Amino acid sequence: MRDLLTWLLFFFVLIALLGIVVYQLMCLADLEFDYINPYDSASRINRVIMPEFISQGVLCFLYLITGHWFMSLLSGPYLYYNVRLYTRRQHLIDVTEIFNLLNWEKKQRLIKLGYLIFLLFVSLFWMIWCVLEEDEHAL
Repeated sequence: MRDLLTWLLFFFVLIALLGIVVYQLMCLADLEFDYINPYDSASRINRVIMPEFISQGVLCFLYLITGHWFMSLLSGPYLYYNVRLYTRRQHLIDVTEIFNLLNWEKKQRLIKLGYLIFLLFVSLFWMIWCVLEEDEHAL
């Protein structure tokens, strides 16, 4: 039962990360179609950057302390990329350069979205595996 609860926790953290990345993509799409000005778009995106990075770090740490090494290795590249962006101070969007980098920012978030969906499906697989294994031991 404990293992199932940890997989549920991982699942909901991944859903939260997906929500954050989709929110960033929506802000960039609104900017592209002139529904929002660059300052508002950049401030909305910059407001959720640090929660995204912290959530990903906590998720990777939870994978490590619960002994799910494979999932920790899978989430490692995404964590490394976020740490690299933060140490180079490239994690925030600049209001003056947002139109020049709009396609790059959208592409970056689409790749993050695809990677998170992959992690979500792997996590869902392990959660179902855990439920079936518990059910098998109950018989």
